[in-house]
Amino acid sequence: MKRLNILPLLASLALFLVGFVNLATAQDVKLPEIRVTAVNYKYLSALDKNEVSEPVKLLRREAAAYDIRTSSVYEDDYDNYSISFEIPQGKILATYDENGKLLRTAERFTNTALPPAVAKAVVTKYPGWKIAKDVYLVSYSEPKGAKKKYKITLENGDKRMKVKTDENGQFL
Repeated sequence: MKRLNILPLLASLALFLVGFVNLATAQDVKLPEIRVTAVNYKYLSALDKNEVSEPVKLLRREAAAYDIRTSSVYEDDYDNYSISFEIPQGKILATYDENGKLLRTAERFTNTALPPAVAKAVVTKYPGWKIAKDVYLVSYSEPKGAKKKYKITLENGDKRMKVKTDENGQFL
């Protein structure tokens, strides 16, 4: 009878499991905790209804958590302060009052992940076209809420077309 040597098989299995566990734990990403003041919760509530990319969410949380009163530019003489927040994908220009309340923002992000409703609407209406570029624009103000729109550049061979939609995929 032949003896089966399982030692190499067990060693290979152990190496595979160690590598797999190592990869699985490498996927854990710890994000810094950002505290949002009670004054600016309406801003995040008005914007976080639809799916947006993680960098956009993080920048919005940073703008909502920003406390102008602790800034080096703060002085009692001014009523409003405009602060710019930037990442490679875009920027937020936010205006705060003297108490740190977020009054309004103008936001512009390029080539972010489109919400499923927008992507589906574009693919359905323009089959055979691919999305070459997108710009996500948001204007927020306390009394009016948020207005969101997407400017999308489509390509089909050497043809180019620009379309606009709202956050629900309705063409404008």
